Amino acid sequence: MSQPSDSDTATVDRAASPSSRKPQNAARQIVLVTGLAGAGMTTALKTLEDQGYEVIDNLPLGLIPAAAQRSELFSRRLALGVDTRTHDFGIDRLGQVADELRGLPDVSLSVLLMVADAEVLQRRFTETRRRHPMAQDRPLMDGIRAEMALLEPLRRIADLVIDSSQMTIHQCRALIAGHFAEDNAATLRVCTTSFSFKHGIPRDADLLFDVRFLRNPHWEPALRQHTGRDSDVAAYIEDDPDLPDFLAHLKALLEPLLPRYRQEGKAYLTIAFGCTGGQHRSVYLAETMGRWVREKGYDCTIRHRELD
Repeated sequence: MSQPSDSDTATVDRAASPSSRKPQNAARQIVLVTGLAGAGMTTALKTLEDQGYEVIDNLPLGLIPAAAQRSELFSRRLALGVDTRTHDFGIDRLGQVADELRGLPDVSLSVLLMVADAEVLQRRFTETRRRHPMAQDRPLMDGIRAEMALLEPLRRIADLVIDSSQMTIHQCRALIAGHFAEDNAATLRVCTTSFSFKHGIPRDADLLFDVRFLRNPHWEPALRQHTGRDSDVAAYIEDDPDLPDFLAHLKALLEPLLPRYRQEGKAYLTIAFGCTGGQHRSVYLAETMGRWVREKGYDCTIRHRELD
């Protein structure tokens, strides 16, 4: 993302759910948001606030368990921001707080960890001329690497790890909103996305398909400046004799998978299609499969990394 906020900034890692995890229809839904400075914490908290969560940033760790039980004071959906600036912050203490919250009979807890590459964080802080919280008396990169080492153990307690290195703010917000929408217990939200292999594989992809085997419209001068959203490019790709079998097999693969993902409680599924430039074939496939997913009754967002 080009502009970090206070702690702003996606590989998405999903940690194994602790055995004590409550069902998502528990009386109180609490999201504990933590992560690296510059990686997207502020974006996450703002997104959760837009989703109807009451947001409290930097509440001392010692006060969190008591606050979680004060239903008369706080909303049924509560998002708590915790980072290295938080009073009494410590990795072990944060783990203890998470265990305490998971032990409450009327609380469903999710721990969201926001991360990004060191070079990306350095660029964000340099562009905004902000001071890193752990680089007060040392070079910026030293502070970034020190915080990365400090927070690395949090991956063990996180339910969701989002790497925002390759994301815009809008993409980051969409991903978080998809994971924490109120009706996620009953609904699988799907995102079909296109990308260019030249710029790397999207880190939030759950299922990835390489469509570079299809004929490339880039080599047709009349189509080069168009995209897979345009009808002439779509017609060119649909004329490829290998496309019908690929689509048939792809739909046959996904049709039984989607309801199983939903039954297992998966909230958000990203299906990525990659081609050389991320302009034609992958865009066409993301659009085509996105429409098909919607026809199957699922909420689907269509995203094009190189176009959006």
